[in-house]
Amino acid sequence: MAFSTQDSDEVLSEINVTPLVDVMLVLLVVFIVTAPLLTNSIPINLPKTEAVAPAEQKDPLVVSIDGEGKLFINKDEIQPDLLESNLQRAKLEAEGAKEELRVQLQADDGVNYGEVARAMAAIERAGITKLAVITAR
Repeated sequence: MAFSTQDSDEVLSEINVTPLVDVMLVLLVVFIVTAPLLTNSIPINLPKTEAVAPAEQKDPLVVSIDGEGKLFINKDEIQPDLLESNLQRAKLEAEGAKEELRVQLQADDGVNYGEVARAMAAIERAGITKLAVITAR
């Protein structure tokens, strides 16, 4: 408590925040200690197996949009209205080979967002569910 040396009878109305800070620090420490324990709540001993080589997968189909807005599938330029039909054809070929078609979308950073959104919508309408958007580091 703060003591005043004044002779006046005024009420000293200061809030002592030290207990509040102490309580908050204790709560912070409790949360820091208990948070990692909550993520692994079920202890499981996983079985050991031999290493297996990953299944060989076909290279993904790359859809690119350059700075001028031109569309490419792999390195072949196509018209924007033909993107969906070409992707559907590629999907059917992949299903015939019992593979799932994977598509990577990369666009120049100067391309209008609307063009990228139209390409993503065409990929979705083609029924492709595996889409990766490629960016630079």
